[in-house]
Amino acid sequence: MSKYYLMSQMKSTGTAYLCWFLIGCHYAYLGKWGLQILYWITIGGFGLWALFDLFHIPTKVNNYNFRIAEKIEALEGRQPGFSRASSNDYTSEDDLV
Repeated sequence: MSKYYLMSQMKSTGTAYLCWFLIGCHYAYLGKWGLQILYWITIGGFGLWALFDLFHIPTKVNNYNFRIAEKIEALEGRQPGFSRASSNDYTSEDDLV
């Protein structure tokens, strides 16, 4: 898998909300077809599951995107969860004078 393919798989919170609002297919958008079918069969958990998802869609999208970001970091040879920059990479104002 290439880095650019994985980057193209990142999802948008706005699109997830649009899927939720129009036909309730936000789980399918995130690739969770089992949950999606269950969601449709129970009519959004009789409305309670749908109300819960209204507030948790950003978290679900962020978790999905975080897993993709970890795969990208692994491809680049970095440790997942750590930034490439260290504290020594920055210059202080004294160095500029």
